[in-house]
Amino acid sequence: MINYKFLYGNKYLKKITKKIKKNIYFLKKKTNKKPIIIIIYIGKNKSSDIYIKKKCKIFKNIGIKYFIYKIIKKISEKKIIKIIKRINKNKKINCILIQLPLPKYLNENKIINTINPKKDVDGLHAYNIGKLSQGQPNIRPCTSYGVIKLLKNYKINIAGLNAVIIGSSNLVGKPMLMELINNKCTVTLINKKTKNIKKYINNANILISAVGKYNLFPTKWIKKNSIIIDIGINKDKNGKIKGDINIKKIIKKIKYITPTPGGIGPMTISILLKNIFFIYKKSLV
Repeated sequence: MINYKFLYGNKYLKKITKKIKKNIYFLKKKTNKKPIIIIIYIGKNKSSDIYIKKKCKIFKNIGIKYFIYKIIKKISEKKIIKIIKRINKNKKINCILIQLPLPKYLNENKIINTINPKKDVDGLHAYNIGKLSQGQPNIRPCTSYGVIKLLKNYKINIAGLNAVIIGSSNLVGKPMLMELINNKCTVTLINKKTKNIKKYINNANILISAVGKYNLFPTKWIKKNSIIIDIGINKDKNGKIKGDINIKKIIKKIKYITPTPGGIGPMTISILLKNIFFIYKKSLV
């Protein structure tokens, strides 16, 4: 018998979308106010175009009003910060989302930390990250919390397990580290400078890959009966979306795995919706 199970996020997204749509309807009826999010999109990125289209389709369906502030031409940090500060002061706008990645010439941290932390729907402001690191989360980063929610949905107990994260980005790797620590895991975060990567991967009960490179390491390194969380997104020569891990090579070996697409992507959107509703509800008090 093959001991594995795919961990799908689509079911949870459908459930949370239905629930939030209902809650927004009743709050809007009561207050005559609906949640409003502004997406600041700087530059051009095909993946970002796809993500924004997907998110906005759901926003429209459940009653979230959205505006896209698209800046195609090169813009200075000073001007972006000025724009964000102006939006911060607008009481009608509940949520601000900076579409990542930003063009490389911009200081991502500086721009994100300009957002009012109460409107920081991605949960990436230093205040919200600080609250998460203290084990007192406020608005949580969408992907990392999406992983935890997915595991809980499948009733997978991760307390006491060895977890290895490949990738140390502010967007995924570092928030994931804190989420796992808060859930009583023993965590190692590895990057391209880590020596003897094989040793860490081979010891991982939970392996989380958030690199965006297919077949980054030999799949034989992966521990038997481990849990694989594949957050990476890649396209093959035919334009088919894949994760970081070659599922076919390890499917008989591992216990659980998130497919790409259909695994973590829907969970990320689910948490974004939860964050929007959380901020919206607070703004009505």
